Amino acid sequence: MDKINIEGVLLTPLMKISHSKGDVYHAMKKSDNGYAGFGEVYFSTIKSGEIKGWNKHKKMILNLVVPIGKITFVIYDDREKSRSNGNFYTVTLSPSNYQRLTIQSGLWIAFKGKGNNTSFMLNMANMEHDSNEVLHKSAFEFTFDWSVK
Repeated sequence: MDKINIEGVLLTPLMKISHSKGDVYHAMKKSDNGYAGFGEVYFSTIKSGEIKGWNKHKKMILNLVVPIGKITFVIYDDREKSRSNGNFYTVTLSPSNYQRLTIQSGLWIAFKGKGNNTSFMLNMANMEHDSNEVLHKSAFEFTFDWSVK
């Protein structure tokens, strides 16, 4: 896994408790680093091989967890005054790499479904969805080689 090279990105290992009748997957407590308040929690799916993004939230802080399947997330920093301007960061989350990805506002994010099945993602956002605070670009707007990730 690559070292985090973008300001405002946090990767937090999460606890998974195995149980013979079904496992427990922790996601977030209000005492956790990265918690920025509660606004909305939603689930999203992505089919294997599909790419969603790019999105850039002006205010929303994302907390992403993948309890089912496998998703590769790519974050891009185009903030002019950021020390990490121009950097990409890539991480693949799954039950075998069970972590929470926290992304501060102002960063671009896109993601790709991996593996053989549809993957399932949880987002615990600090605010309710507002279509006026998010910018969108096509998956191939930025120069990034999706074939290797």
